[in-house]
Amino acid sequence: MTAALTAARKKFHDDLTEKYTLSLSPDGVASNADSSQRTSVSIALSIAKDLCAGTIPKKLTGQRVGKQFEEAVEAFLSGTFPLFQSIRPGDWKIENVGGSRAEYQISRYEPYTHLADLANAIENDRTLAAVLGNSYEISPDILVLRKPVPDEIINSDSNLVDTGAGRYAVIRTANQQHPIVHAIVSCKWTLRSDRAQNARSEALNVIRNRKGRTPHIAVVTGEPSPSRLASLALGTGDIDTVYHFALPELISAVQDTDNDEAISMLSTLVTGKRLRDISDLPLDLAI
Repeated sequence: MTAALTAARKKFHDDLTEKYTLSLSPDGVASNADSSQRTSVSIALSIAKDLCAGTIPKKLTGQRVGKQFEEAVEAFLSGTFPLFQSIRPGDWKIENVGGSRAEYQISRYEPYTHLADLANAIENDRTLAAVLGNSYEISPDILVLRKPVPDEIINSDSNLVDTGAGRYAVIRTANQQHPIVHAIVSCKWTLRSDRAQNARSEALNVIRNRKGRTPHIAVVTGEPSPSRLASLALGTGDIDTVYHFALPELISAVQDTDNDEAISMLSTLVTGKRLRDISDLPLDLAI
């Protein structure tokens, strides 16, 4: 019997191909490939064939592809992470806020509720805006949220909390009502140097502007080029881990290129624990 995570991974890929997020052009260029780079074209084509991508006359616009990729990642996480109650119990919600950037979404949740007041102050004070710039801005694609827990659930096995202690802990509904940000997931269908740096800058803002524990910070991408993956995945201190939408297929495709540099770089990313598969993400969120 197929495990739920394996089935969800296949459904994720089927969603990408059925909606032509991942597609092929009539001349055999995959929608996530850089047509100006031969290695990128070769790797992306191999992955697309492995996942049974269809051919369409004209690939979708970048904006539409990005939106559909976010939706596919959200659906995958919503269908998998809450299943792991045995290792990470909680009342979980996966929310795609990437299309609602006009509203400062992150300030609705702990540990970032204070940012709403900061945003209002900056809006009304040009001097403050000039000093801070965008150093406080966090515009996530997907949020993994945990609802605070009522005392009756906390005390279900034994009398653990009352009004005498633990009066400021955000996990208690008795203290505050806002959902808690457990993880922030950025979705990048492809990676160019500017997109990689945007992801890093936002990750640093997530770390600097919190008033509490740092959430998991992850990036999910469909980028086929090992060198471009390295531009985001190498190093530590900002992003926890980069997750590829089809890592086993990527490894096979890169090995078939006989490109020693690409093979070596990808091996470094995987063995160095900087690049994992999309199916690893729900389990990593349970840590």
